[in-house]
Amino acid sequence: MSQLPRTGEESGEAGALIPARLTLKSLRQAAARCKACPLWKTGTQTVFGEGVNRARLMLIGEQPGDREDIEGHPFVGPAGRILDQALEQAGIERGDAYITNVVKHFKWTPKGKRRIHQAPKAEEIKACAPWLEAELEVVDPEVLVCLGATAVRAVIGPKYRVMKDHGEFVESKLGRTAVPTLHPSAILRADDADREDAMGMLVGDLRRVRDHLDGG
Repeated sequence: MSQLPRTGEESGEAGALIPARLTLKSLRQAAARCKACPLWKTGTQTVFGEGVNRARLMLIGEQPGDREDIEGHPFVGPAGRILDQALEQAGIERGDAYITNVVKHFKWTPKGKRRIHQAPKAEEIKACAPWLEAELEVVDPEVLVCLGATAVRAVIGPKYRVMKDHGEFVESKLGRTAVPTLHPSAILRADDADREDAMGMLVGDLRRVRDHLDGG
C-alpha cells in the first residue's frame, strides 16, 4: 500500500490536515475544513465517505452530486438509488460496505436554476487524494470497486477502461485489489434500449465481487 502523506509539504493542504490519530470520525471532521482546491468555494460542504470502520468492500465514485452536496452524504441522489438497486440485486448489503468518492466536493456549473455536474480536473483529484488514502488506511478493505472512469483512472491507472476492463480484478495504484465498473449515473444517462444491459453489467460485476469475497 502506498504511504499516506503526513505533511503539507508532501501533499498540500489536505495532507497537512490529516490527523495523527486516524479514525473515520477524526478524518470527517478534518476534511470539513479542507481548502486544498477551489471546489470548497462552490460546494455546500465536504461530503466524506460513510460506512463501517472495517469493511471488506469499498465503493469509490467520482464526486458527490447535487443531492449529496445538499445532504452531506455520499450516493443519496438518483445515482445512489440505482446503486442501492444494483447492490440489492447482487446480494450485497450497503451497510456492509464503505462508500466514498475520489473528490469530496461537488463540482458544478449553473444552467438556469439547476447545478450541472462537471468532471473534476486532475489537479483537483490529486489535491483530494490524501483523504482517500486515509480512508483506505482506516477501513482496510480487501476489494475496491471503482465506479466510473474518474475513479478507475485515479485508483487503478489511466491504461484501464470501464467498458474494456469491467469486472476484472486488477492491482490498483494503492496496493489493493480493484474492480472497474460503471458509475450508476451512466445507467441514468443510458438510452431506454440500453439501460437494462447497463444495469446488468453493474450488477454482474458486483456479483463477481461478492463471490470473490465469499471465497467463490
